[in-house]
Amino acid sequence: MSERDLGTFSPSLAVQDLAASRAFYEALGFAVLGGDADQGWLILRSGATILGLFQGMLEKNTLTFNPGWTGMAQPLQDFEDVRAIKARLEAAGIETQGEIDPASTGPAHFIAVDPDGNPVLFDQHVDKPR
Repeated sequence: MSERDLGTFSPSLAVQDLAASRAFYEALGFAVLGGDADQGWLILRSGATILGLFQGMLEKNTLTFNPGWTGMAQPLQDFEDVRAIKARLEAAGIETQGEIDPASTGPAHFIAVDPDGNPVLFDQHVDKPR
């Protein structure tokens, strides 16, 4: 199989206290890049490293890929759409969770679980490339 770019990678942490986690990671040198603390989630960045903090939204820590996004949360013009990634994984015999209408073009997401039980979230925030 050839190498494929799955988009920006970030660990998504299931945190107990968003404010405490934010303070901890800011002390390490991270800064808030986006998100909404009132909704229970923040995206932080330190250099090229992206980290998601999610309170009450994830069951466990999750590996996340964002097709169509740069590390600065800017849209890319050319990328492998989340619908194509899902179809490719399913064709390879990998089970996925979450339905995506293949005719849709907007943001979408699904989860695959690796052999050790780690959730891998593919979360596309931009429209499908044309």
